[in-house]
Amino acid sequence: MNICSFWVSSMKIPFHGCRFSRPFFSLSSPSRNRIMTIQSSSSSSASISTESKEKKENLPWLIVGLGNPGKKYAATRHNVGFEMVDAIAEAEGISMNTVSFKALFGKGLIGDVPVILAKPQTFMNSSGESVGAIVSYYKIPLKQVLVIFDDLDLPFAKLRLLPKGGHGGHNGMKSVINHFKGNNGFPRLRIGIGRPPGKMDPVAFVLRTFTKQEREELNFTLQDGIEALRILLLEGFDKSATFVNSAKKIEQTG
Repeated sequence: MNICSFWVSSMKIPFHGCRFSRPFFSLSSPSRNRIMTIQSSSSSSASISTESKEKKENLPWLIVGLGNPGKKYAATRHNVGFEMVDAIAEAEGISMNTVSFKALFGKGLIGDVPVILAKPQTFMNSSGESVGAIVSYYKIPLKQVLVIFDDLDLPFAKLRLLPKGGHGGHNGMKSVINHFKGNNGFPRLRIGIGRPPGKMDPVAFVLRTFTKQEREELNFTLQDGIEALRILLLEGFDKSATFVNSAKKIEQTG
């Protein structure tokens, strides 16, 4: 005989056949409410987690050019970091008229990436006071801080992009690293200014302006720097480094 018997509420109730047009049991309203609350809580947690991730991913890049403020130092070799940031600001339409964190300061987008451009006005040897304050306030990860500065040890107008490293005797970089508590794990773009001629004091040399021919060559380098930054932000460090390290070679063989 095809009879299924179930104990329900301490009573033996025979059911003829084993198919049911409706579920044998249903949840009470309080139970349904508890499950809906758990599901809602899970959805909220997932939403918060997603928002937190998006917020972290949307942290700006800080692009810092090192130099000395004032007309006396404008257009000197030691200020090519400033010149690169000025060139970036002009190319990307970012205003640099704000003074904040002891720096000339501007915010904008490169592609869809938020950026902060800064030129510390503390004088070169104290650049870290400004850079450290900006990084701390905006909670910018060091891997998203690009510092641009002059380098005596690179041939004139040559660029080199590195993911990290020491200060190499550069007082501005030394100050920045000190304000990062010794952490040098941030990218930097070095711009070659060449070695001083003869026995000229390097301090005097870095404060010299450029010849007409040097200025023309440097302008091409600044354009390469702008392109390198765009690649860095939109395509990643490796592609940008490849572009930077091969750009000069391509120009010479082209």
